[in-house]
Amino acid sequence: MENRLALVTGAAGGIGAAVARALGEQGVAVAAVDRDAGRLGEVAEKLGADGLAVAPFPADVTDSSSVEAVVGEIERRLGPIEYLVNAAGVLRLGETTSFSDDDWNRTFAVNATGVFHLSRAVACRMVPRRRGAVVTVASNAAATPRTGMAAYAASKAAAEMFTKSLGLEVAPYGIRCNIVAPGSTDTPMLSSMWRDEAGPRATLAGCPEAFRVGIPLGKLARPADVAQAVAFLLSDRASHVTLHTLTVDGGAALGA
Repeated sequence: MENRLALVTGAAGGIGAAVARALGEQGVAVAAVDRDAGRLGEVAEKLGADGLAVAPFPADVTDSSSVEAVVGEIERRLGPIEYLVNAAGVLRLGETTSFSDDDWNRTFAVNATGVFHLSRAVACRMVPRRRGAVVTVASNAAATPRTGMAAYAASKAAAEMFTKSLGLEVAPYGIRCNIVAPGSTDTPMLSSMWRDEAGPRATLAGCPEAFRVGIPLGKLARPADVAQAVAFLLSDRASHVTLHTLTVDGGAALGA
């Protein structure tokens, strides 16, 4: 993977930042994309101080013109994009009967439409070169219903099936498209779901009232755990793997 270029969205924190680090440590140059320019700059500076080649490119994945512009800028400045990681995501919680239009639209704009914008912009450049790999970070919620998370689960299911359909279209050009589906991961997104200090214990133990089992391995995933799965699917070690979902959830979805 050395001396190749990856575009990673959602790189200002959580799983996206961990992916940027994991790829950088394997010699990949990383174009880090996020709408939060301040946090993105801090992450890029920290990774750069560790000797990793990470450059920040602020952009809003929900804006197709912004995406097209930043992808063009990245290729002009850094070279051809070999890897795309769609890691940008938002979580809006709430029961469907009281869920707002704004929360629904925002969830899909980032989690599904953002994946479409980036994948289209990058794939149309990969196809003439006849090489490349795409990994979309979805969720185990895409295959397992969750109370209070209907929009999130639906948006991640949409992103997963979009990525697999794209993979079918670009397979004749040697381009692979896969999905990593994390479960509960120790990030600010997860902690935003907790109401008090009992939150982590409840996540591990599960909640029968919400039809949710716990985590059989008895621990939360680290962002690095998810990042290593992403790096594997991008790498030549997975050269014959495409249209695949790799679930990284400690068994929480019982293999679903």
